[in-house]
Amino acid sequence: MNPPLRIVASIVAAVALSACAGESPAPPSSDLTRFERKISYIFGREIGQGLRDSPVEVDLDAFLLGLRDAMAQNASRLAAEEEQQVRIAFAAKMQEEQARRTIALAEKNAREEAAFLEQNRSAPGVVTTASGLQIQVLREGSGSAPQATDRVRVHYRGSLLDGTEFDSSYAREEPAVFELAGVIPGWAEGLQRMKPGGKYRLWIPSKLAYGAEGAGRAIGPNALLVFEVEPIEILK
Repeated sequence: MNPPLRIVASIVAAVALSACAGESPAPPSSDLTRFERKISYIFGREIGQGLRDSPVEVDLDAFLLGLRDAMAQNASRLAAEEEQQVRIAFAAKMQEEQARRTIALAEKNAREEAAFLEQNRSAPGVVTTASGLQIQVLREGSGSAPQATDRVRVHYRGSLLDGTEFDSSYAREEPAVFELAGVIPGWAEGLQRMKPGGKYRLWIPSKLAYGAEGAGRAIGPNALLVFEVEPIEILK
């Protein structure tokens, strides 16, 4: 995990010591042979990556001015009330930018989902249910399928449309147990079409998964989910 930005900034500020002492700043050197310069470079990149995504363009001269004032323990050039007002305004801009990005991603995912499901519905072996769930039998099982009130032990792998894997019982080397009543609608419907010993692929539309809210960082808004599922046994 990257160090918090304020901690990193304090460490990186060491490079400003000469300027704090009143020396003229020298052109930055690209020499990274010493450990201290290597770690300083890494911290600098981490801060730069964070600042790059700022909704407000960062003025590097003003940034360095604040850095040097802090290292020299100079009083802030802005009054406390003005600093607070600027911080509040910046937080509002951050929220606006995040909302804009979320809306753009949701629209993109919705378009890609619709196009894929329309194309995939005609793929060999793919069945599209009334809800929009798509399922393909990779290996048929035997016996009875679980009911809505059952629990099941399964192996599974979940990924996004681009192939990014976000969850896998195979990776944990241990099957998972689920109550059908407690899983997302697409899983509940799909599992009731599966028999133990089989292997199935599910394409779950976002409306049957996590919708426009998504789930954490891994699953974005309106994300289509793809699962490979191997039901092992039904637990009453």
